[in-house]
Amino acid sequence: MVASAARAHCGSIGDDVVALTRQELDIADRDAVFRMLQSERPDAVLNCAAYTDVDGAETNPEASRRANVDGVQFLAEAAGEIDARFVTISTDYVFDGTDTGLYTEEAPPNPKGIYAETKYEGELAAAKANDRSIIVRSGWIYGIGGTNFLSVMHRLLGEGKRIKAIRNSYGTPTYALDLARRLRDLSATGASGIFHVTNSGAGTSYLGFAEKVCELGGFDPALIEPVSHEDLKRPAPRPVSSKLASVRMEETGLEPLREWEDALAGFLDSEMGIEK
Repeated sequence: MVASAARAHCGSIGDDVVALTRQELDIADRDAVFRMLQSERPDAVLNCAAYTDVDGAETNPEASRRANVDGVQFLAEAAGEIDARFVTISTDYVFDGTDTGLYTEEAPPNPKGIYAETKYEGELAAAKANDRSIIVRSGWIYGIGGTNFLSVMHRLLGEGKRIKAIRNSYGTPTYALDLARRLRDLSATGASGIFHVTNSGAGTSYLGFAEKVCELGGFDPALIEPVSHEDLKRPAPRPVSSKLASVRMEETGLEPLREWEDALAGFLDSEMGIEK
């Protein structure tokens, strides 16, 4: 989802883009990563690959570690060797979710669960392998081509299907296209280290997001069934509140991303032709 958005955006502004599928490059294969980057010699590497099955990671930790730790390390090392900028995506799940405010880059991580732990290990690996790495924490990402709940909610509602939306889990929604643009922006700066990138605003709950989708899309809000995160009994722990904010973005000279409600309206417009 994010890779497709990044490929489209970078191509639209005149970049020469090499976008590789999992079949074309296994980032956990160190030799393959080094061969590819030595051959293409890009100015920047945007790593949009990850193992994102939060529950699946609990029973398949090695797959999560290969993509989220080993692959990130190898890409960072190989990018450093050819003096390319390296940008990789991490997650709001590195926080335990006990703080109901906004987590900034200065907040101490405390990941819970295999997925969160491997993503944090990937952050550390990137920074150690290449001190010019840019690590972008984001969360609640949705967009065109996405298969997660936030990305398909409007389709389900449009089909008249009932959906369950968690009323007491909170985050900061991020439109994949806006995230992709910011990845490209950051790659052109002299910045390094950790940056939080989400759409602006105080965040919302899954229920609040669903209600906004109904409002913007003209769907029946009665189709939404509010539930508690405790009711779902999912295998992996998740932060109850993982809302992100940035205290570092200003130093790059880049403006904050648009408000999450405006971004959602843009997404629905592109998907359904809904006017903002």
